[in-house]
Amino acid sequence: MLYIVATPIWNLWDITYRAVKTLLEVDAIACEDTRTSGVLLNHYEIKKPLLSFHSHSGKTKIDKIITELKAGKNIALISDAWTPWISDPWYVLIKEAILEWIEVVPIPWVTAFTTALMWSGMQMNHFLYLGFLPVKKWRQTLFNSLVERKNTKSWWETVVIYESVHRIIKTLKELSWYFWEEHNIVVWRELTKKFEEFKRWTINEVLDYFENTPGKVKGEFVVMF
Repeated sequence: MLYIVATPIWNLWDITYRAVKTLLEVDAIACEDTRTSGVLLNHYEIKKPLLSFHSHSGKTKIDKIITELKAGKNIALISDAWTPWISDPWYVLIKEAILEWIEVVPIPWVTAFTTALMWSGMQMNHFLYLGFLPVKKWRQTLFNSLVERKNTKSWWETVVIYESVHRIIKTLKELSWYFWEEHNIVVWRELTKKFEEFKRWTINEVLDYFENTPGKVKGEFVVMF
């Protein structure tokens, strides 16, 4: 049986009792980075064999995990943070398990974008989640399609993206170019961590803030506009 277990975004206490119980009972745990997952597992005194599986893992690693599952092993699937399958490399493995008639059981909790959206004050009934934007290829095409989308019947929907510390300034500048400086935006960084911070300003105000306080450009960002 394959368990898809949601883990905390960053705060180690943001986990369900069912998730901890599942991790204590499975035969092994597949995770992106054993060192990162080890922090959470040690916190809850969970000692299980760890199987490394990340975006660069090939078919050999997938076949190995599938073989273990078909042999009757129970394996939990966790990501470095939040719910597996959301901006994580789990899709191929989960799809393969389903094709092999292996039972897949989700152990639900939160994701970063739903948590941020909940506090954004923006439209929540209709939103478009895009994850991380393309770095180069199709980036301009995507922005143009979003402008067109915003200018038609879908103008009221909130667009949600993730951004890294390395590209947040560039992305804010691009948003300013495509959607104008006075367009309202919400940016949340360090979600659930000690110094979490969110800004409900115009694009230009948020851009000025991060350009003038480079010490705040840390961690990953959730951007909503």
